[in-house]
Amino acid sequence: MKVLAGNSNRPLAAAISAYLNLQLTAASIRRFSDMEVFVEIEENVRGEDVFLIQSTSFPANDNLMELLVCLDALRRGSARRVTAVIPYFGYARQDRKTGPRTPISAKLVANLITTAGADRVLTLDLHAGQIQGFFDIPTDNLFGRPVFVQDMRERYQGDDLVIISPDVGGVVRARAIASRLDADLAIIDKRRPRAGVSEVMNIIGEVEGRRCILVDDIVDSAGTLCNAAVALMEEGAASVSAYVTHGVLSGGAVARVAASPMEELVITDSIQATEAVRVAKNIRQLSIAPLLGEAVKRINEEESVSSLFD
Repeated sequence: MKVLAGNSNRPLAAAISAYLNLQLTAASIRRFSDMEVFVEIEENVRGEDVFLIQSTSFPANDNLMELLVCLDALRRGSARRVTAVIPYFGYARQDRKTGPRTPISAKLVANLITTAGADRVLTLDLHAGQIQGFFDIPTDNLFGRPVFVQDMRERYQGDDLVIISPDVGGVVRARAIASRLDADLAIIDKRRPRAGVSEVMNIIGEVEGRRCILVDDIVDSAGTLCNAAVALMEEGAASVSAYVTHGVLSGGAVARVAASPMEELVITDSIQATEAVRVAKNIRQLSIAPLLGEAVKRINEEESVSSLFD
């Protein structure tokens, strides 16, 4: 087995390889003067089971192209099997037609990854589960909730918790965490007049005097979370925290979180943290390297990974 890292999230790739007691495969991944991607694998990969770790986070198009070129290099290097490990799958929010003459970009990206040479895909908390069906190769979609549930148990043991879904679409995710913590569930009914803008409407559930924990898969502009935190505090919540798998946190999101009534925003390292995220006082990162590392190990040894979904 060999582990190759793209440039999108080198610290996570190093942590996964350390979990597996392996050295990252030597490779040169660089840009020509016009920003064209060039990849050269500097070790023999013929007949190897190779795991390529690359999030398609910001800059999404550059990192996606780097992923595709690396896959092609590995295929032409005669790797026996290539697994694309994509901790954060960009374009996942474009999983359906939202209006006339709009694309389904998640399906396009799935086709590109398959055509480039991936034999299987390992990813984390897809925005929509049906994206697995966009691939014609085996696809494992792990969940960040085991990492979150363990952290919540350590920090909030004995507290009167309510797990909050920030929208109707996230109820299944919130219910799964609430059931593992034996906590109540509440839902925020919101209207989204346009992309990136949300307006909180109603809170369904009892939150007064209780510690509320928002759970979601992606935080981008943080408008939804911050509006939800304000609404919960106005309804008498004792405190509000949030656990989100993918911390995109674009634009002024970090400042928005810092100014919000949220006690803490907890994200994973599926996306490499910016300097603003690292120094933010109320943003904390959890590592998903052990979870992904264990999945990589089991795939290599042809063992079941189903227990990692729970």
